[in-house]
Amino acid sequence: MRDVLAVLAPGQGAQKPGMLTDWLELPGAESFFRWAGAIADADLLALGTTGDAEAIKDTAVTQPLVVAMSLFVARELGGLPGPVAHTPHTGRDVVITGHSVGELTAAALAGVLSVEAAIALTAVRGRAMAAACAQTPTGMSAVLGGDPDEVAAVLDEHGLTPANMNGGGQVVAAGPLDGLAALKADPPAKARVMPLSVAGAFHTEYMSSARAELEGLVGGLRPAEPSRLLLSNADGAAVTAGSEVLSRLVSQVTSPVRFDACLATLRQLGVTAVLELPPAGALAGLAKREWKGADIELLAVGSPADLDRARQLIEAERGRPEPDHLPDWRVVVSPARGTVSPADITEGTHLPAGTPLGCIRSRREEVNVSAGYDGVLAEWLVHDGDLVDAGDPIARLYPEVQS
Repeated sequence: MRDVLAVLAPGQGAQKPGMLTDWLELPGAESFFRWAGAIADADLLALGTTGDAEAIKDTAVTQPLVVAMSLFVARELGGLPGPVAHTPHTGRDVVITGHSVGELTAAALAGVLSVEAAIALTAVRGRAMAAACAQTPTGMSAVLGGDPDEVAAVLDEHGLTPANMNGGGQVVAAGPLDGLAALKADPPAKARVMPLSVAGAFHTEYMSSARAELEGLVGGLRPAEPSRLLLSNADGAAVTAGSEVLSRLVSQVTSPVRFDACLATLRQLGVTAVLELPPAGALAGLAKREWKGADIELLAVGSPADLDRARQLIEAERGRPEPDHLPDWRVVVSPARGTVSPADITEGTHLPAGTPLGCIRSRREEVNVSAGYDGVLAEWLVHDGDLVDAGDPIARLYPEVQS
């Protein structure tokens, strides 16, 4: 089986004071951030070098700052391996996913949006979400550990929404400040609650005005089809149409981030190495906890000193010869805990990437499961109504081989 390199693009919350300083030593860095700042209508260079923690937590500027930094370093790495077909036999060796606003970075890396369009759309998104935050006092808190069903019940009791399900035992609650205060005062059993330094309840209905603003804007864009495998925060499924990528970028403003589902899909795809673009660390940490014990290299690119190893990972993928044999099969796993309802698909059926395979239902949510790649359904491993945990096998797929 071929190795698979995953590229992760961080979102808001990953920023740190002075995060651009070390990178300005690289040729072209200063001019890139001045140019990106002109597109975003914000002084990204000053914010990323002398801005304090309070200045860079402003949603209106933080989002374009984070996206511009990730895109600059991706450019510094020489881009990523060139366009590949979305079928295992041709070596779908690179898979890209971003967390929240990092999905705009991912869309650019997958060729759906230009760098300029990604930064401009991020800037509009950030300003619109900042305006939405100003309408009602809301916030977010990370809930670490605890029984998932009990955590869900406590959030519901306090009128809170699980806005981010990040994997690694982390759920981010969002909603009114009094509800977050009550959660902090009386957390679920065996769980810790950590308030987050954000301006409001992202990825909830409190952001509906921002979503409406983006909906009125994206019709002017002409997205390309993804040239690399791109996973969506909505459900961890591959997105194969540029128009669908844009649609999901808009809807994710008011929808939960399912990074746990993305991690499940990455594991299912056989990822052997992970490269997190800066400002890096948070997503690699989630992956490390979720994949505890797995033989997967995790590289959080934190400084220019990490570039050589990052290039080695990319070159190892780019220069790999065709394999002598194909994988016999791959397993589709559950992205969540709950009761499984398989789709009515007969074994032996050809499944294009993205084909719905059913859903997982729990007391708090319903999560869709899709095929992450082209293949043939070899065998269902569950029956309707079976209880599954996240990571449990659901079905086996043979890779589709074209003559």
